[in-house]
Amino acid sequence: MVEDRREKILLKALELYMIEGYANVSITDLQSALNMGRGTLYYYFKDKDELFQEVVDEFLIKPKQRALDKVKDTATIPEMIEAMLSYLDQLREFRDQVENKNINTSNVVMVMYTAYTRFPELYKKARKMYERELSLWIQAIKNSLRAGAIRGDVPVEITAHMFLHIKDGWDPGRSGAMNFDIFPQQYNYLYDLIKKNV
Repeated sequence: MVEDRREKILLKALELYMIEGYANVSITDLQSALNMGRGTLYYYFKDKDELFQEVVDEFLIKPKQRALDKVKDTATIPEMIEAMLSYLDQLREFRDQVENKNINTSNVVMVMYTAYTRFPELYKKARKMYERELSLWIQAIKNSLRAGAIRGDVPVEITAHMFLHIKDGWDPGRSGAMNFDIFPQQYNYLYDLIKKNV
């Protein structure tokens, strides 16, 4: 029950922050949206800053950490793609749990920008994960080269960056809900481009 209530608070806060922005959402707004007493909110989170940091950590940082933790040193490109798609599936699940489905990339970017400029610890976590993901892509490409699965002329670091930035493929100017279905197509298309012709 306690965890359910905490999760409910985090999800509603995520939705409000995505739509209204951190600065425009007060504890009173959240209390009203949840039909919950102020004391209940303060039981779980000491203040608005702590709540915001928990939202970012829970929905934007931890899902990627979980996905990256599953990647072995021996992973090849298909295994890395699978890990990243599992991360994106977690984001889709969160998106599907909120009432307002019209969260787009601009909303996500706004929340991340606020998080990383206002809370240096969140930025450090995100930066560390970015570097880890990049190194895992590099390793997966090298493993795929050694296995003879991709062409020998593939530039490892450039290709790693291309795979890494597929997740940036949402159009920030686009309205309506984010389309998660495009990501498997993009990952697989890029992989097909560098595969060895057999």
